[in-house]
Amino acid sequence: MLKQRVITALILLPIALGGFFLLEGGAFALFIAAVVCLGAWEWARLAGFASQALRVTYAGAVAALLYALYLLPQLAPWLLGGAVLWWLLATGLVMTYPKSSRYWGGLPGKLLIGLLILLPAWQGLVLLKQWPQANALIIAVMVLVWGADVGAYFSGKAFGKRKLAPRVSPGKSWEGFFGGLAFSLLLTLVVAVQQGWSVAAVLLGLAGAALVVAASVIGDLTESMFKRQSGIKDSSNLLPGHGGVLDRIDSLTAAIPLFAVLLWLAGWGAL
Repeated sequence: MLKQRVITALILLPIALGGFFLLEGGAFALFIAAVVCLGAWEWARLAGFASQALRVTYAGAVAALLYALYLLPQLAPWLLGGAVLWWLLATGLVMTYPKSSRYWGGLPGKLLIGLLILLPAWQGLVLLKQWPQANALIIAVMVLVWGADVGAYFSGKAFGKRKLAPRVSPGKSWEGFFGGLAFSLLLTLVVAVQQGWSVAAVLLGLAGAALVVAASVIGDLTESMFKRQSGIKDSSNLLPGHGGVLDRIDSLTAAIPLFAVLLWLAGWGAL
């Protein structure tokens, strides 16, 4: 398994790095759209589509919506604002699962939720790529999320006792959550000191980082919730040794839209 994971990572890493940091404009939007459509194909399975044709149809519908969003950038504020509201609602759904499953709306509701998860993530990345220091912003949100994952893993392994959401993801603990949060905040503080931020900027940066990290955990738990309901361990086997695309980007689907909204509120770029 380890060998398979390493081989997959070695193949995917240069593709991901090239796509994220070398592509620009429409090519970048298309690259991210391809990743999102693969995620949509996987989500259709979580929603209950067993037929390959129906899963491909859903992915095609997502592709069409992404193209429409690309042609209508004025919809970005509404989409990202809706995403923030969705992730607030998702927090309640995760913390009250399995009772919350009655509010999902069956198959139509699950398909709609897939759109609320996937479309804003694409939109957020496309916007970040257009703003000043675009690649640095993309690196920043990824480091926040991955730093939280690393911190949560080690702190949870060492100190984890109180379960964060036992009916959704029994392996996650509150100690792991706070350990991951602390590590991401430490990374943020290091960057702030190196860049010479003012005290006010540091405080705002730490608050924003905390919100993004919390959102990333909800993103992870939300996918876990739907996988548990569907009786599925991995979203797919597209990435040998790593599961599916959704398994790799679930935290980012929540973190990216919120990160973009917070930067916009801080006056970084225009929506």
